[in-house]
Amino acid sequence: MSALFVNNLTVIDCSYLDDELGLVGESWIVDLVLHGDLDDQGMVFDFGHVKKAVKAAIDDQIDHKLLIPSRSSRLDITGFDNGTEVRFHYGSDDAPQPIIHRSPDDALCRLPAESVTVEAVAGYARWCVQKVVPKNVKAVEISLRTEVVDGAWYRYSHGLEKHDGNCQRIAHGHRSALHILLDGQRDALQEQNWASHWQDIYIATRSHLSGEREQSGVSCYHFSYEAQQGWFELTLPKARCALIETDSTVEWIAEHIRNTVQERLPDQKVQVRAFEGVQKGALA
Repeated sequence: MSALFVNNLTVIDCSYLDDELGLVGESWIVDLVLHGDLDDQGMVFDFGHVKKAVKAAIDDQIDHKLLIPSRSSRLDITGFDNGTEVRFHYGSDDAPQPIIHRSPDDALCRLPAESVTVEAVAGYARWCVQKVVPKNVKAVEISLRTEVVDGAWYRYSHGLEKHDGNCQRIAHGHRSALHILLDGQRDALQEQNWASHWQDIYIATRSHLSGEREQSGVSCYHFSYEAQQGWFELTLPKARCALIETDSTVEWIAEHIRNTVQERLPDQKVQVRAFEGVQKGALA
């Protein structure tokens, strides 16, 4: 039996529900190994088909979705006419923090697990891939890893109402590096301050804010909008949200950070390189 490997096959940009942290954005790099017999071309599986079929299977089932642990006792799922409502609480039992998410069902990935872990996501991705590989492939290995970042990084979730693809989903996210340059030199303190301030944050467009409410005794923001894929709602504790006046594209995030730093340091030239997941982003 032979083996074929593909490193950096794709990047899963998603958000998930965590028992301790609540809503968490993440970017996982996907590495793949296929074990099997050689076909009549002398291959386990043609690289061109791997990059199309296997990548598409992972992207379609996991990428740009909210990953929910379907076996968690913290989770309550109900359907409605146009989608699915997810209710989840995180933190201690004495002071549970609420999350309510309503969306078309396609915006969710239901993991058959009690909690969302790297192992659970990799196992689910392996199951997705096994359905699209040819019969001569006998075993599939999938490993997920995060990018090694030189300096500060943060995780955030967001939704882009106007996007014509899956970024319109109200709760998907990224693990992102951040470079802040003052007079041409990276400033590690500025970078770390921003990363700490925005770690595991929901970056929300103020116009999506449709109300404030008490939920389980917790002061929350409620966001909603209608996009091409349907109606989306999200309720989160206020402490986990950052409101900005613009859309939350990485271009506007970079501008927001640059403008805020520039106001504090008017005598210095400020440049920002904001990443959106792995090896892509915007300059301001």
